Amino acid sequence: MSSADTDIAEPGFDIEHGLQQLIARGYQFVHPTNERGEVQAVVGVRVHDDVVDVVRLNAEDDVEATRLPGGEENIFEPVTWLWRSRGEAGEVLDEVLSLPDEHHPADTTANGCWVPGRGGRSKWLAAR
Repeated sequence: MSSADTDIAEPGFDIEHGLQQLIARGYQFVHPTNERGEVQAVVGVRVHDDVVDVVRLNAEDDVEATRLPGGEENIFEPVTWLWRSRGEAGEVLDEVLSLPDEHHPADTTANGCWVPGRGGRSKWLAAR
């Protein structure tokens, strides 16, 4: 899953372990595909309190993580974000895992979000 032929992951950071830590924190993963059914990315989504955390792995050296307000309509192309990081998997996953799980009261709590799925259909990911 690298867009380069060299090993660019940070020394000592195990990407698989980082993904397992995200799962342990409640991230649910989807795998958006193109029209031929080829996986384009691995996307982890976690809805909690009044925010949505999204981690999109396109390649080992092309990862984006975003913390969005719970009311954001499109998690793949957000208009507003509270925090964002882009870069290599080891660096970005480490930053995501370091984010505080603070509860910031809002008018409404996010109960989940819609994630685009196959065949133009969307899938509801409920908050845990």
